[in-house]
Amino acid sequence: MAKRSAPEVNAGSMADIAFLLLIFFLVTTTIETDSGINRKLPPMEEIEDPPIIKQKNIFSVVVNKNNQLLVEEELTDIDDLRRLAVEFLDNGGGEGEEACDFCLGARDPKSSDNPDKAIISLKNDRETSYKVYIAVQNELVAAYNVLRDREFLRLFPNERMNFVDANKKYTDPRTSPEEKERLKPKLDEVKLMFPQKLSEAEPSKTN
Repeated sequence: MAKRSAPEVNAGSMADIAFLLLIFFLVTTTIETDSGINRKLPPMEEIEDPPIIKQKNIFSVVVNKNNQLLVEEELTDIDDLRRLAVEFLDNGGGEGEEACDFCLGARDPKSSDNPDKAIISLKNDRETSYKVYIAVQNELVAAYNVLRDREFLRLFPNERMNFVDANKKYTDPRTSPEEKERLKPKLDEVKLMFPQKLSEAEPSKTN
């Protein structure tokens, strides 16, 4: 009696199926990317005589290796950082040519003269956690946005949006060129009133 041969499985299309599955997973899989801090670096300029900066126009923020926040050499909670930065930027303590006619601060002569002179100096330790570093950055940028929002709403009430929303609309690729051209001078005007002068020193190394 003749033996029956076992039926063979046709594996010729297995490579095609595997290739199609690979394409499917490549198309449908979402790849997460790390987001960084949005900063536009100024162009390099050769300055022979650097300008003299008054100490009262510098707002010192230091984060040590223990993730503790020191603002003007005083231990501070991060929840208070935005408020303190706003008070410094909006102080308007200058007189004469350095006076600020739109500032609503305390006009303390020991604090910043005007927003154009005010500089926030940030220094971290190399052992500072990335989470705290980002949180401090966010609070400082938010302080600028608080003041820019106020002035944008005051100067352009008909826009019915604040500076942050207007800037998002301007940077949105779906916004028409005509609308961007209309918003740009308004955004630039408010940026000149409260220029973002955030100086970050090289992190210190703990021994």
